[in-house]
Amino acid sequence: MIMMRSSPSQDHSNSRAPKGHFVVYVGNEMKRFVIPTSYLKHPHFQQLLDKAAEEYGFHNTKGIVLPCDEATFGRLVSFLAKYM
Repeated sequence: MIMMRSSPSQDHSNSRAPKGHFVVYVGNEMKRFVIPTSYLKHPHFQQLLDKAAEEYGFHNTKGIVLPCDEATFGRLVSFLAKYM
């Protein structure tokens, strides 16, 4: 599994994630990450999505914003990449 992080200088408002991946935004700077959809099955990732729904609701027009910092998200994705 590969996690890709976009360059902050690129405009991704019209970019789509490759097949089998989806986009999330993380941290105060709203860094864009493209991650595999297989991560959706993992309970830790589901908990993070539930927390996002509680904080931001389901009608967020900014996309999927995860309520954690980049370092925490990086650790989660590293863990998922090893075990998924």
